Amino acid sequence: MKVVFHPAFHAVYASDPAAAPGRMEAALAGLGPDVAWITPEPAGEADLLRAHSASHLEHIRRLGLYEIAALSAGGAIRAAEIGMQEPCFAAIRPPGHHASRDSCWGFCFFNNMAVAVTALAARGLARRVHILDFDLHYGDGTEDILGSRPGVSIHNPAAAGRGSYLEEIERSLARVEAEVIAVSAGFDNHLEDWGGLLATEDYRAIGGMVREAAKRLGAGCFALLEGGYNHDVLGENVRAFLEGLSGEEGGRRRE
Repeated sequence: MKVVFHPAFHAVYASDPAAAPGRMEAALAGLGPDVAWITPEPAGEADLLRAHSASHLEHIRRLGLYEIAALSAGGAIRAAEIGMQEPCFAAIRPPGHHASRDSCWGFCFFNNMAVAVTALAARGLARRVHILDFDLHYGDGTEDILGSRPGVSIHNPAAAGRGSYLEEIERSLARVEAEVIAVSAGFDNHLEDWGGLLATEDYRAIGGMVREAAKRLGAGCFALLEGGYNHDVLGENVRAFLEGLSGEEGGRRRE
């Protein structure tokens, strides 16, 4: 499976949990030798301005975070492009789903998902997009930028129990009509992370649901790293999700 990553994402660029030392190492630790690593380029200003105002870009420049945030957004674009042909995961930071057109919070600066989705449309690759955001926290920035965009649907699961949470995702994906399924993959709802809800095996199941929905539609699929802050379990949760998304487990493809 192709994974988009840049060594610059190891850098500690802020004092928040998303930028903590060791977090990216933890996320990547269990991916194994079969990963094809893809190095992204920073998103250009034209790509960023489809999702954000010029004043917001200037605000991020003043914070001294423009370069790392643009690189993260560029990684999202690259994953989306690859995802039109095969499943792809972007191991990127800063995360993005709390960044709105003119503001940001929650460890986010540019909205990686919105930048990627609008880039796909601008490049003529996909206009009908379904976004599944299974991060613990509601993706308010993604909703702000893309919520009223024609052809885009967004699902932030809200069920309080493990079983009902997975059932909600399954029902939603069964109704989807899209050219690509895009996932904001936050792992902070794990039993041993902030949310305390999902088991590692549940991320594998979610990845499989996305894969099957994309197969049914003849659609692409890709995922972007959002939250996930317990370094002890983050890597195994990422690995489980990617096994489900790719249809491979332990190096063998599942039928």
